[in-house]
Amino acid sequence: MSAGAVAGITSVLLVMLMSQPRIFFSMSRDRLLPQNVSKVHPKFGTPYITTIITCVIVALVAGLTQIQVVGEMTSIGTLFAFVVVCAAVLIMRKRYPDHPRPFRCPMVPLVPILGVLTCLLLMFSLPVANWWRLFVWLGLGLGIYFFYGQHHSVLTRATSAAHMPGGKPKVEPVEAGR
Repeated sequence: MSAGAVAGITSVLLVMLMSQPRIFFSMSRDRLLPQNVSKVHPKFGTPYITTIITCVIVALVAGLTQIQVVGEMTSIGTLFAFVVVCAAVLIMRKRYPDHPRPFRCPMVPLVPILGVLTCLLLMFSLPVANWWRLFVWLGLGLGIYFFYGQHHSVLTRATSAAHMPGGKPKVEPVEAGR
């Protein structure tokens, strides 16, 4: 059982170390993080600064936190992300039924509803302390976004400008290497 847990946590951490730098990279390009972290490596074309930042944060958390807590936080975070994605499938299908989709979800709405319910069931099996950690991190992230991100986001300003009379965004696009 312990070997399976270690293998599972290791695979999730490796996937996170591949995806989280790209999320930070996109946030930087949208000016939700400092622009200089969205630089890409000249040879490999990868967001190397955000990869280094992510690895340092993960190493510190993994080194200073009990493995049980790290596993529970990883589980609830991943399950919460799956709940959001499954719910987004339902919402997008309802609001934008004719929008082109690069992927297909079979048996909509059954599969997304079952996905939400299954993930919530698994989340409710986790200890209450883990829920408090989720709410604290979620609150912290939402607070940062609403107090900082909405005022600095290129995407938000472009969307707001598009809804104003004249409808032209007054924000210059951000290039990949900047």
